[in-house]
This record gives sequence, C-alpha cells and structure tokens, in this order.
Amino acid sequence: MIPVIICGGFGTKLWPVSREHKPKHFLRLLGDKSLFQLNYEALRTKYTPQEIYISTNPDQVELAKKQAPEIPLDNYIIEPEMRNQGPATGLIAAYLAKKGLIDEPFMIVQVDDLREPVSAFIEMMDECDKMARTTTKYITGGFKPDFPVMGVDYLIKGEKVNQGKVSVYNVSKFVWRSTKEETEKLLSEPNLLVHTNHTCMTPKNFLELLKKYKPEWYEPLQNYLNGGDLNLEFAKMPAGPLEDVTQKVHEAGQSLIVELPFKWTDFGTFESIDKYLRENNLYNVGENIVDLNGKNNYLRLDDPNKIVALVGVDNLVIVDTGDVLLISDKKSTGKIGEALKEVKKRKLALT
Repeated sequence: MIPVIICGGFGTKLWPVSREHKPKHFLRLLGDKSLFQLNYEALRTKYTPQEIYISTNPDQVELAKKQAPEIPLDNYIIEPEMRNQGPATGLIAAYLAKKGLIDEPFMIVQVDDLREPVSAFIEMMDECDKMARTTTKYITGGFKPDFPVMGVDYLIKGEKVNQGKVSVYNVSKFVWRSTKEETEKLLSEPNLLVHTNHTCMTPKNFLELLKKYKPEWYEPLQNYLNGGDLNLEFAKMPAGPLEDVTQKVHEAGQSLIVELPFKWTDFGTFESIDKYLRENNLYNVGENIVDLNGKNNYLRLDDPNKIVALVGVDNLVIVDTGDVLLISDKKSTGKIGEALKEVKKRKLALT
C-alpha cells in the first residue's frame, strides 16, 4: 500500500486563520501539532518515510518539508497548478505508474481529517490493500450518520463482499448532495453511509477508469507517461472534482465502500473545530476573555493578551488575526468563504 497525503488547498472556510501562504493543515488548530503532522504520525505507525507520498502544489512543498523532513523529495507529487481533486488524483496515479508502481495500491489520505483510533485506520488500510490487489473496482470509505451531514454525497451499501474484521460492501446507489429536508429523509435508510472518499486502487486500474469515464483527463496523463512535459499536459486537464468520475463508477456498480471502523472527523469549519476541542476538553478560555450571560462562544486570538468582552451573545465564532476580525454565527461558518470572496472583490489589503 502506498499512502498519499493530499494537501493542495488552503481552507477558505477557515479564513482568516488559514491563508494561501499558511493553509489550515499546517497550522496548530487542535493543540501543539498540525493536521498534517497528526496524519503523518498516524501513517508512521506502520509506514516508513520512504513509503509515504505527499500530493501538493509548489507553494506548500517547503511547509511540508519543515514538518516532515524525513520524506524524500522524490516522494512529492507536485501539481503544476490547482485544478481540483480530480486532476490531482489522476496525477498521483500517473506519477506512481511512471515510477514503476503501476500495480501497487495507493490510498488518498485527506489531510484535513482525523481518524481515531489510528490502529483501526491502519486495519482499514490493510484490508483495502488486499481488496485492491484482487479487484478492478474503485474502493472508497463511508460512515453511518446519525444526523444530517450537509455538503457531502451519500452512498447506499449493498451486499458485503469480504469476511474480514473491517467490513466492505458493494455500492448499490449513489445519492448526490441534497437539501437539508431531503437529507433528513435519507437518515431512515438503514444502509446509508456518508461518503468520506479514501480513494484506493492501483494506478493501473485508476487510469483505466479515467480512460473510460474521463478521457479529457486520461489523455494528457497518458502523454505525460509517454514523456510529455508535465506542465503542458496538466494544463490541458479541465478542473473538476473527483466525483466527475466516481459518480459514474458508483452508478455503474463498479465500486466498493468500506464502512469506517474508526471515528472520522472533518475539520472544514470553525464550528467543527470548536466541537472537537470541547468534546476532548481542549478548549480553554484565558482570563482575558470576559463572557457575560453567553454560552457556546468560540474565540481564537493571535494576541493572547487582548481583552475581549462578550455580553449576552451565544454561539458566536470570533477570530482576530490582527489584520482581520471575523465574527460569525456558528451555524453560518460554512459561508465564511463567501466573505473572503467579497474581500478579494473589493481588493482589500490581505497578507
């Protein structure tokens, strides 16, 4: 198995803490270590630095090298430009194929998630490794939701296909992202799983999927494999999500889903960070924060000595980075990226 930590974006929903020059996965959001370091250390419980790959863009290579200096530079799969996760995953497969690893399964490890306990994650990787060597089907992961999870797609699991401790199922149906009302109705489906990616295949089989379902991605990658210039060929690939391919694969009955044997936490918003910190008794408010008659407020200050007084307000996110002050209702933190777009549109100064 080849674990590939993918970390190309910068998390606009966590602006202004996360910036293009200091993206969220390299920041200490949950304690003394970044999400990148936590995921790298999880993989190191089984894999050597020489066995771990990093998929990123040129701007983030140095950040990754500082936090995981043991990983060889040749293990960096560098996207010439950001074109979303579809082309990025295609490049991973092509890069590994070009290194002679065309029949060695790889797994995408998204850097903005945590998987706990780590031992269960490694068990899942081992099971996926075995499955990917015996099937041409696309392998992914998912978990049973107990509340409506918005902004994701869903999969309905079918027949179980293995006898191992980690359960793997055929995918019987793909359900695209829906409204909150439609999502609430889905919860009554006993075999419903939230799709959490964890793409796993051999490079050979993944490239064959692109050849069949996304030739506009496959052809430039094939040119690259045949000696073409990576920068020129990658620029030919239309930007797009991986779902441009996987949705078709799910609908064709050519995919498997692993029911995650661990707790999966995605850190996409300040609300999700706040929830994790409180559940793990990691959220601490300093003496300089005065909160009168309020509850469930989340504050993050670059200046630990700044005095902040809150009076009679609840469920607010307040982030002060010195040059930017963000105030949001917790339930609206998923829309912070829209505020950033407006800031850029107005050409306001940002560092």
